Amino acid sequence: MLKISVYDMDGRVTGEMELEQSIFGMIPNESVLHEAVVHYLANKRSGTHSTLTRGEVRGGGRKPYKQNKINRSRAGSIRMPHWRHGGIAFGPKPRDYGYRLNKKVKRLAIKSALSAKVQDNKFIVVDSIQLESYRTKSIVAMLNALDANRKALIVLPEKDHMVYKSANNIPGVQTTEADSLNAYDILNCDTFIITKDAISMVTEIYI
Repeated sequence: MLKISVYDMDGRVTGEMELEQSIFGMIPNESVLHEAVVHYLANKRSGTHSTLTRGEVRGGGRKPYKQNKINRSRAGSIRMPHWRHGGIAFGPKPRDYGYRLNKKVKRLAIKSALSAKVQDNKFIVVDSIQLESYRTKSIVAMLNALDANRKALIVLPEKDHMVYKSANNIPGVQTTEADSLNAYDILNCDTFIITKDAISMVTEIYI
C-alpha cells in the first residue's frame, strides 16, 4: 500500500493516508493513455464545419452556353467545382467524430493517469474542502497554501455548488466529482487535488 500525506486547506499536514496500489501505484500504460486522450478529444469535436456543394451555391441555374459547334468543353452550370465561385467537391459536412471506447480501456487509462500523478508528486490529498460562503479568495488561498498556483483539478465526492462557483472564476482551475473522472482532465492538470472522501469513492469504483 502507498502512503501519502494529508493536508488541510491551510496547507498543514494533518496525517497520512494509504492508497490502493492497484489504482494509484501501477506502471502507467502510455499507449492506453494516448488512446483515451484521442477518444476524449474526438468526442469533444463539434463537427459543425460545412462547405457548399455545386447544388447549394447561389446561381448557375441555366446552362452558360450552348453545347455544340463552339469548340468549348460542355458545361451545364457556372457553379461546377472547377469554375471560379463554384461549389466545393468532397468538402467537409457536419458529422459526429465521436466513437466508443472499451470500458476496460477507460478504467485502465484513468488508473494509469492517477498513478502518473502520484509518481510525479502532483497528487495532493486534502482532508476536506468546505466553504461557509461563496468566496473565490478562500479557494485561491488554499491553492497557494498547497503550492498549486497553475492549472489544478479539484475532485470532490459530490457536487458542492459553493466550491464550484468559488473556483469557477479562477483561470486554469477545474472542479469535478469522483465518479466523473476522465484521463484527459487528470493528465491536463498540473496539480491533482482530491479529498479523502473522494479517494474512498475512487477506490470503490476502480478496485
